[in-house]
Amino acid sequence: MTLTLYQALRGRGASSFAESVADLGLTPEETADCRAELVALGLIVPTGTAHDSRLALDDGSGSEEETDAVAVIDPEIALLRLLEREQRRLREHLTEADQAYERLEHLAARFLRAGTLDQAKVEVEVLTDYRRIQQVLEDIADVIQHDLASLHPGSLRREIPERALDRDRRQLENGVRVRAVYSRRFASVPEQAEYFRRKAELGVEVRLSPVVPMDMVLADQQFALLPVDPEDTSAGAILARGPALVRSYLALFEYCWHTATAYGEQGSPEQGGDGLTEQQRAALRMLASGMKDEKIARSLGVSLRTVSRVLSELMTELGASSRFEAGVRATRLGWLD
Repeated sequence: MTLTLYQALRGRGASSFAESVADLGLTPEETADCRAELVALGLIVPTGTAHDSRLALDDGSGSEEETDAVAVIDPEIALLRLLEREQRRLREHLTEADQAYERLEHLAARFLRAGTLDQAKVEVEVLTDYRRIQQVLEDIADVIQHDLASLHPGSLRREIPERALDRDRRQLENGVRVRAVYSRRFASVPEQAEYFRRKAELGVEVRLSPVVPMDMVLADQQFALLPVDPEDTSAGAILARGPALVRSYLALFEYCWHTATAYGEQGSPEQGGDGLTEQQRAALRMLASGMKDEKIARSLGVSLRTVSRVLSELMTELGASSRFEAGVRATRLGWLD
């Protein structure tokens, strides 16, 4: 229908659009659609008292005077103009893309590429959005070259196992050494135990510890992802960049790593040396360090009532009348070694 209308208009040259469609029996809706399509293709140009240019129409300028008259453009001319317009738009898009690339390249060099920061320089960014934190983990996974070390005091929680395992797989395939320390109390949780097993099968070095102080991810001595508040994981994370700061956290990780037990080599998770359970030994260490009951409960993942019961049992076993005395006697007996 649009082609028939164009042929009718071309036979008239510049004429009234309404007169040209009168003999075609088009509905008002069909007439409006055909007119819009012909204008968009550049095959007709609305005209007023002064003939409108195609550039004026492209810029959004309307006719100087609203009339029904249109002028017909040859198909070859319309095609050339359409191609020229599309080339102009493409050049604009390419310019925008080049500008965006330059900005992203600058950010990548500053933000994630290892070795770009001066040895003494430290940059810190606070991340409060969970999706942003996950994206940072993905970004680090793409640029890490040597070592990835992490501490995990809690359960899987909001972590997506398949996503984490896929990151591990990519890093290991790139020759990265991946180490992770988890809380031993989760080894008896079927879902978590299966996760440990799958990580170990991939080649991740997994160790378990009675006490893991905080969430932490360290990459290539260049990047550290840490909690804003170790006692409130929903508070967000801190991304620190620069070896001057990251090396300090790496020393903490190495201590936790050497005091933990390799996954698969641990004995009964309930029994420790000298007749103490692992839970009792961990509680005793935290008690001796002056930690309050509430924090001991959070670290062990148990209730305050359970902590009170465990500490009471320890005091009875040690023959101590106060918690301070219990810590002193435990130290003398070598129970904290």
